[in-house]
Amino acid sequence: MNWMIYGANGYTGKLVAQQAKQRGLTPILAGRNGEAIHKLAGELELPSCVVNLNDTQALQQALTDIDLVVHCAGPFEVTAKPMIEACLASKTHYVDITGELSVFEYAHAQHERAAAAGIVLCPGVGFDVIPTDCVAAKLKQKLPDATHLALGFDSASRMSRGTAKTSVRRLGEGGAVRANGTITTVPLAYRTREIDFGNGNKFAMTIPWGDVSTAFYTTGIPNIEVYIPASPKLVSKLKKLNWLRWLLRIEGVKKFLEKKVDRQPAGPSDKQLEQATTYVWGEARNAAGITETLRVQVLNGYKLTSMGAIDVAMHIVSQQPAGGYYTPALLCGEQLVEKYYV
Repeated sequence: MNWMIYGANGYTGKLVAQQAKQRGLTPILAGRNGEAIHKLAGELELPSCVVNLNDTQALQQALTDIDLVVHCAGPFEVTAKPMIEACLASKTHYVDITGELSVFEYAHAQHERAAAAGIVLCPGVGFDVIPTDCVAAKLKQKLPDATHLALGFDSASRMSRGTAKTSVRRLGEGGAVRANGTITTVPLAYRTREIDFGNGNKFAMTIPWGDVSTAFYTTGIPNIEVYIPASPKLVSKLKKLNWLRWLLRIEGVKKFLEKKVDRQPAGPSDKQLEQATTYVWGEARNAAGITETLRVQVLNGYKLTSMGAIDVAMHIVSQQPAGGYYTPALLCGEQLVEKYYV
């Protein structure tokens, strides 16, 4: 198989590349930063390729003999579409590590084109959204007539710069939930509740996590919310920030916030990668008020992503599923998360 990790020089892309090397795999490391890509490829003794996503012709040519791309270059709201379009043109399987709602929805909208091309489109093959997607699938099995689904996670790990940039770019769009089958824009910190994610009760708020999109396609449950722990002080600040969301949608403001993120560490430390595990929680409820709850503890999100991206890629290669859009649980089964239990 010829396959590529695009954006291999980023924080998470490098983890994916290192994971591939540890498994004795030989992906092509690619990206637009020639110096960084060639340096990493030299260190890992892997082939490399320099290509810019904005150069449509060069990108399609680079993918001509590539069977699968693991796309790791964010922000995915900018980078996913050109890579997906190039994969459709070159008939190359596509997976990525996004958590961005717009990317999941765009990929889902290309289902018929992907089916016709015979390729898999499966965004979110990392911590966004393998654990929560699999928990959602397991809850659907336990409560087939569920009408409401709440998911959430608690992690002590630092965000990577890429994840932080995505978060600040999304602030101006507000929150998001799925209501009666439709993704609905809501205020930041829209709802709060007490949740035991697996390590004691914590105050939590809704966030516009990828499962607002993906869990619907996995389970068919029409009402979905996703939560993370948050202090009452942070919730209060976000509620006030709702009045300034228009300002946060200005590209210049986004760039300013991204520059502040650039001053942060690249991502979790080696110690956090090994020790900062993640608690994942889910709750399904039906019209009669019956509920089912599930809690699991998994690896650090970035370590899980480095493993999950490779696992899903190898699943596609070995199983050769029919072309089309998939969520991780639909593609690999709800048991996929069990590989990453702590």
